[in-house]
Amino acid sequence: MFDVVEFRKEFPILSKKVNDKPLVYLDNGASSQKPISVIETVKNCYKNEYANVHRGLHYLSNIATEKYEAVRDKAVKFLGATSHEEIIFTSGSTEALNLVSYGWANQNLKSGDEIIISTLEHHANIVPWHFLRSRKGVKLVWVDPDEKGQISFDMIEPKISSKTKMICITHMSNVFGSILDVKKICKECAERGIITVLDGSQAVVHLEIDVAAIGCDFYTFTGHKLYGPTGTGVLYVNKKRIAEMIPFIGGGEMIKNVSKENVTYNQSPFIFEAGTPGIAEVIGLGAALDFVQDLDRQAVLKYEMAISEYARTELDKLDWLVKHCFHKDNVAIFSFSMEGSAHAHDIATILDANGVAVRSGHHCAQPLMNFIGVPATCRASLALYNTEQEIDTLIQSLKKCKKLFG
Repeated sequence: MFDVVEFRKEFPILSKKVNDKPLVYLDNGASSQKPISVIETVKNCYKNEYANVHRGLHYLSNIATEKYEAVRDKAVKFLGATSHEEIIFTSGSTEALNLVSYGWANQNLKSGDEIIISTLEHHANIVPWHFLRSRKGVKLVWVDPDEKGQISFDMIEPKISSKTKMICITHMSNVFGSILDVKKICKECAERGIITVLDGSQAVVHLEIDVAAIGCDFYTFTGHKLYGPTGTGVLYVNKKRIAEMIPFIGGGEMIKNVSKENVTYNQSPFIFEAGTPGIAEVIGLGAALDFVQDLDRQAVLKYEMAISEYARTELDKLDWLVKHCFHKDNVAIFSFSMEGSAHAHDIATILDANGVAVRSGHHCAQPLMNFIGVPATCRASLALYNTEQEIDTLIQSLKKCKKLFG
């Protein structure tokens, strides 16, 4: 059994008070809190072991390089990749998806080619393809979700044409918490020669990931949602695609030789990692990967599904709350609004006064907000350290909102 009460002790900030109330942190879909092991790892790096990586020959540089590159091996294991050359460090999923757009798609697509995108996507998996459309004249083809917040391959297939070259899709919705059958999608797309790009920013927090079993070409996640530092992320690139890519940013480390006339590039992953990286932050990401890998992932998922069901049941009792896609198979993320004049920002402000942190707005998913017909929602997103008691506090705080707004 997963002991959430004992586990919460790993997260110092959870004992904090906000507005004289115990903090109830339900904004994990935006960014998670950090365990002691991650905090101490970053602190130790700056305090005892900091130097620039890769190019130095002195003691501190060697230590920093060794710990930094060890994180790449951890990411290989975490994602089920086959080698370190498939793992590129980025500042997060946003940079990673832009790297795919510029480094692969810009090289391999031409005017008139089609990219399938879902309406579920975060802006990070939309805007880079708008950029590509402006540069290359590609066409964006949209697939809307069903009432469960799902997009299946059966919904995608009618959108596929002879010009379809890529599909860019989330593994788990950051608005609904719906988990897509990406293995089926990638299998069917691979049989048709369609490149698959998966945004795993939400999924890696809750699910065990095996990119080899999924069969995708690209998979990305961001570190700060996975209990790690900000400014960190990972892009997995299938070996088959690496040779088809060009570097996105030029500078130090991504080269072998530079002369006045020529540049000879380094190999992957370094060709895609120009400049001094976030050294302490990536080492902190390694601590976060260790933290997650040391958990019984199945036990944690079982707990998260149970706490999600409790939240769904209690929120469903509030008949004046508008629930957006509260399906039983969706996990950890609940988007809602209130009938009448209460804006999502107003609700979030009242909740904050009661110590409850939620996200309000369009969640970087404006096409999805337009699809469901609202300008914004409140989003309560759960992590493995949230409790039933915290859900009860959310419910009581929402009842106060109802009294205020009628």
